[in-house]
Amino acid sequence: MNTNYKFAINRIHKEYLNQEKIKPFNKYVVLYRSIKQCILNNELPHDWLLPSTRILAQELEISRTTTNKAYELLQLEKLILSKAGSGNRVNHNSSRNSEIEINKKYINKSLYPSISQKGVSYLNNFSLLNRPHDSNLAFRPGIPPIDVFPVNQWKKLLDAYWRHIKSSGLSYSNSTGIEELKKSIRNYLNVSRNIKCDYEQIIIVSGSLQSLYLITNTLIDKDDSVVIENPLFPNVHSVFKSSEANLIPIDLDNEGIDIAQMNTIKKQVKVAHITPSNHYPLGTKMSLKRRYEVLNWAAKNKSLIIENDYENEIANAVESIPTIFSLDAEDRTIYMGTFNRLLHPSIRLGYMIVPKYLVNTVAAIQEHSHRFVTPSIQVVMNQFIEKNYLFQHINNSIDVAKTRHDLFISLFNEKSKNMYIQNKSFSSFHVLALFKNYVSVEDEKKIIEALKKQNITVFSLSKCYVGKPKLKGLIIGYSSVKPNIIKEKVNKMVKLL
Repeated sequence: MNTNYKFAINRIHKEYLNQEKIKPFNKYVVLYRSIKQCILNNELPHDWLLPSTRILAQELEISRTTTNKAYELLQLEKLILSKAGSGNRVNHNSSRNSEIEINKKYINKSLYPSISQKGVSYLNNFSLLNRPHDSNLAFRPGIPPIDVFPVNQWKKLLDAYWRHIKSSGLSYSNSTGIEELKKSIRNYLNVSRNIKCDYEQIIIVSGSLQSLYLITNTLIDKDDSVVIENPLFPNVHSVFKSSEANLIPIDLDNEGIDIAQMNTIKKQVKVAHITPSNHYPLGTKMSLKRRYEVLNWAAKNKSLIIENDYENEIANAVESIPTIFSLDAEDRTIYMGTFNRLLHPSIRLGYMIVPKYLVNTVAAIQEHSHRFVTPSIQVVMNQFIEKNYLFQHINNSIDVAKTRHDLFISLFNEKSKNMYIQNKSFSSFHVLALFKNYVSVEDEKKIIEALKKQNITVFSLSKCYVGKPKLKGLIIGYSSVKPNIIKEKVNKMVKLL
């Protein structure tokens, strides 16, 4: 018998026995009330498949006429819906109604243990995150050309994994990642970025946000000083602020983070977070000279550097500058990378290289929290790299993105009268649209909300600033949108603007 049926019959039978004790109603009324009570109590949840009248009659040892009449009463009240060939399903979203009622009630917090200071801090900074849960691809930043991802290649690798997996492979996995993938990433980074490290230094994570979470829990105590670029990823701002760090925002000049401002800092700085390959969202690339200056500053101040190297492949496709990690002779750089912004966000796979003295601590925190990334994804990613599929996909993505980049900019600048695209060469999967005239932060928010109603998602530039924003505009992700849709959506954007 269907497991759903067994569950439902057990609940109905229990209530049926209770209802029989109340009053000697006709049996179909008793059954009707029993099922209704189970539905209202959310013991039979919304959309749950009920047993057929024949099966229910057999199990409760009553006539089928009785079950038919009970179901008819429930259908009249629209508590169940009957579809030919699909059976009878519960039609009462009592769980949602319960949530609404709970939200209406006043919760006396004094009756419960207090939330931790760190918990309150994360809750208060949740709004800083740029993580809208919508399905709009136009023009959401942070999404690569997902329509050209080689799904069939990935599927074949995944099918092969499950064909050959042994039962021992279904047990717990190493929290920091499987050895084969770490070695493949080490080799990939050595060839593509001249990064040399021990594979034990590589930590496999679900993405950049988890990397930052692990780093802050490893290094940051309340009021520890952290240098951040200004503007920056709102998600980075949120994690460091939630960890109760003392944030020191530093402006950018045409060579990257302003080293002169950094040299005026009087406090001891534990960590400096920077994005040297392709500063988010402005797209500034840090010069080689400035990278050495940042390393000298870190050595002088006994600080660590977080090199968040998102979209390195795109930013360095034409002209490559050595990573800070590859220039660092003192093992004080934490290197972060992600496949989510390169392959597709749903893959949930990234990595970081940590200084040797931090490996065990980071591993312990990961073991206590996220445990490990799914081994099947790690094994398939390892094969994806080894079979050269990753390099092929990167080259294809860059070609596709470059075409869409040029199309978007030409259409937008041609049609828009109130905004213009930042004058910058192709180096990212997003572009910046700036306002020609003064616009307030509130106006910027209203424009973003109005675009959202047109199924167009963009991010706020002013939200990336710590303190008063120096620029206002829209961060626009063009690369995941096909050319014909780009034309359609640009027209809608321009009309609204």
